Amino acid sequence: MKETRMQSQNTSQDNAAALRKRLRQARAELPETDRRRGSLLMRGRLYTWLGLRRDAAARAGDTQPQVVAAYWPLADEPDLRPLMEQWAGAGITVVLPVVAQRDAPLQFRAWVPGAPMQTGPYGIQEPLEGETVVPDIVLAPTLGYTRSADRVGYGGGYYDRTLAALRESGRNPVTIGIAWSCGLIDQADYQPAPHDVRLHAVLTPTGWVPAAP
Repeated sequence: MKETRMQSQNTSQDNAAALRKRLRQARAELPETDRRRGSLLMRGRLYTWLGLRRDAAARAGDTQPQVVAAYWPLADEPDLRPLMEQWAGAGITVVLPVVAQRDAPLQFRAWVPGAPMQTGPYGIQEPLEGETVVPDIVLAPTLGYTRSADRVGYGGGYYDRTLAALRESGRNPVTIGIAWSCGLIDQADYQPAPHDVRLHAVLTPTGWVPAAP
């Protein structure tokens, strides 16, 4: 499948375009065995992390995180779908991003295994129907990242707009980038744009960056 995630006609500086091209190339060169093993490791870490976080909230008498915004993977992206099915079977509400309007914040629509899907404006599968839900946790597909959890996406700005809108509305979901380890970039060589929203953490096959949220 041709990679087209969340791209738009926004004006990116030449260095940002070159960075994304380099990151895509490094990701495309990952061996298939590394992809399968890396996805498995990330699914295991996410499952354990959410279980521990829910247990801690229950012991403290706090509200447990219940709604997880995942994503439907494109080629070369880490595949979380088996974990999405596992969560849905355990009573966790899984939602997927929907592009209801170009250059606007994403909406999140509830998903369950076997739900009817449609192809969105950027060639990504979205739930055909279902209620719109505000997530407690957002898993963002991440092309590149820094050790401070700055995210390099695909240039469309959808996740930045979405996270900013959630925070402006008084929501503060836990935000986790999902990336291959080869996406690490030198913080000294990367300057986030004013509109970029830093994540709480990034998860890679080798672990959490900078730490589990």
